[in-house]
Amino acid sequence: MPSWTTIAAFATASFVLLIIPGPAVLYIVNRSVSDGRTTGLAAVSGIALGNLFHAVLAAAGLSAIIRTSQTAFNAVKWLGAGYLIFVGMRTLVRRVDPIDVDQAGVHPRRAFTQGIVVNVLNPKVALFFLSYLPTFIHPEDGRPGLQALVLGLTFVGIGFCTDGGYSLLASGLRTVLLRGRALPFVRRWVAGTVFIGLGVVAATASATTSSSSLPAASKGS
Repeated sequence: MPSWTTIAAFATASFVLLIIPGPAVLYIVNRSVSDGRTTGLAAVSGIALGNLFHAVLAAAGLSAIIRTSQTAFNAVKWLGAGYLIFVGMRTLVRRVDPIDVDQAGVHPRRAFTQGIVVNVLNPKVALFFLSYLPTFIHPEDGRPGLQALVLGLTFVGIGFCTDGGYSLLASGLRTVLLRGRALPFVRRWVAGTVFIGLGVVAATASATTSSSSLPAASKGS
């Protein structure tokens, strides 16, 4: 079980990532603006289930990697940190596409299932779990899979709240929100900077990980 300090630090990082508009948020905004609050919140529920999918996979995968070797565990973190920085740089140099609010209306049940698919295939979430979550796992505390699962569920809960906030805001403001300049600025400059920052932090955490962070059984494997 992770400490409350670890949970709080992870929750802060998760909140920063989740408030940045990515594929899931853009889908929620589209549905909320096009079809209203009920459909938007149905999409939020589907997105949350997609987050849960990533959380469970991460818990199982990281537990298996930690049991294998420290080298494999550190490799995952280094690769993830590098990819975070790469995504951040790419986000800064690419112009964002406008949000399409003229999509055909969908039923809330359809928005829910689409939300699941959108987030299961969301590289932003997969990237976060594979690259940043490992920096909060302390194998010496035991049961790394449980630690990862608790942190993953924390991410799911925060995501449900932030995504729900986007849905309520978008359905309330409708096209006024989307005609402004704030959202494109956040999607490009703020998102790119945050991704780079997360990558640097993840890389630093990888560099400071010592062999003592792994159980004795893992050190000998």
